[in-house]
Amino acid sequence: MNIKLSALVLLAICLLGSCSPKLAPTSTSQNSSALRIMTYNLHHCNPPSKEKEGTIDVDAIAKVIALQKPDLVALQEVDVNTKRSGSINEAVLLATRLKMNFYFGKAINHDGGEYGVAILSRFPLSAQKTFMLPKNNNVKAEQRVLAMVTAEIENGVFIRFASTHLDAQRAEENRILQAKEINRLTEQETLPLIVAGDLNADPSSESIKIFDQAFTRTCSDCGFTIPVNNPDKTIDHIGFKKGNPFNVISHTVIPERYASDHLPVVAVLELKRL
Repeated sequence: MNIKLSALVLLAICLLGSCSPKLAPTSTSQNSSALRIMTYNLHHCNPPSKEKEGTIDVDAIAKVIALQKPDLVALQEVDVNTKRSGSINEAVLLATRLKMNFYFGKAINHDGGEYGVAILSRFPLSAQKTFMLPKNNNVKAEQRVLAMVTAEIENGVFIRFASTHLDAQRAEENRILQAKEINRLTEQETLPLIVAGDLNADPSSESIKIFDQAFTRTCSDCGFTIPVNNPDKTIDHIGFKKGNPFNVISHTVIPERYASDHLPVVAVLELKRL
């Protein structure tokens, strides 16, 4: 077959669709898949530089996420129909703009609407559930949650994925209670499991040490994630359940300083299928 004929055959094959890009995660081998995992505290889509103006910029958040091309995203500080955000459903708007599936996990009622965490996914979702996390009797302690879903990352291949946001109060008592509860809730999970979110604690804290008893975080010398200007704390984390067949390919803190008061984090994980 000469070169011209070969080119024509290849063109015909592509026109029939065999050369079109696939939506499945990047395959590293026949027995593994690479997943791009992102966690991002949105600050209810209110850019810190415009906090006093009350500006809501969903498009800015959507652009940050789109540039990273994630497969699964854990979001925190998500507003649904609150007055402060103009009575919009941020979870729906982001999912629509990004053409992703979503699940919203309500933590509290707030300002005429709801506030909590969310998950975005390129994959079909099922078995969505929101778990209430414990807190002490401090009146300033907000209810916190763990939102969890099952994602079918390839035909017949499923993982569990969760988004959470632990207590922000200075006393670590609640974060310790909540980390222990996450470990308990996921102890019997048989599917590969990833938990990501704003844990409001740095790697040396007691609550992260408790989290690390059940999960392997995607970094050991993690980049700072807050504040966005001159960051000096690492409080946004991604981890997978110990013993799961994941390898960490990369862990990156994205230097995006306009859209939120947190820097987004992206990790690439290789899932090996036995």
